[in-house]
Amino acid sequence: MKHIFIAVAAILMTLTACGQNSNKQMKTLVAYFSATGTTKAVAKDLAEEAGAILYEIKPKVKYTAADLDWRDKQSRSSVEMADKTSRPAIVKDLEDSESYDVIYIGFPIWWYTAPTIINTFIETYGFEGKTVIFFATSGGSDVAGADKQFHAQYPDINWKAGKLLNGASRKALQEWVIINKQDIHE
Repeated sequence: MKHIFIAVAAILMTLTACGQNSNKQMKTLVAYFSATGTTKAVAKDLAEEAGAILYEIKPKVKYTAADLDWRDKQSRSSVEMADKTSRPAIVKDLEDSESYDVIYIGFPIWWYTAPTIINTFIETYGFEGKTVIFFATSGGSDVAGADKQFHAQYPDINWKAGKLLNGASRKALQEWVIINKQDIHE
């Protein structure tokens, strides 16, 4: 009888521990690259709404206005985007990257997709098996190109639907975070 009581107690303790683990708060990161400040503003608001850590993806060499001139085929951004193997160097200062359960990655749309510096970030920290949700800002493009690219290049990441967040209100960001949390827990 004593053995049965011990076995039942062990099972109950295990079930209690499992229940506590499934209810634990997921650690969330909002990482962003912003060349002009537009994406940075959205990322800051999103991090606050998601209760997330905010992290800036910083190029080792900052982009100048000339670097960002998309009309100049020799500008730095044009050259990088023309070469799909381009991986601009980043400042590698994200600590404890493996501890995040959910990663939002924000960027401006360049040439209908994500800037290649985003590939550098993803490949530097490796988010295989993690839930990653991207968001973007754009003067006129949607996120379909980036979505297709990410799924093809990084199939081991659990991608959730990305979203264009131009001028998103705090209420819209809050609703999007809630939808993402529900989607992650399903």
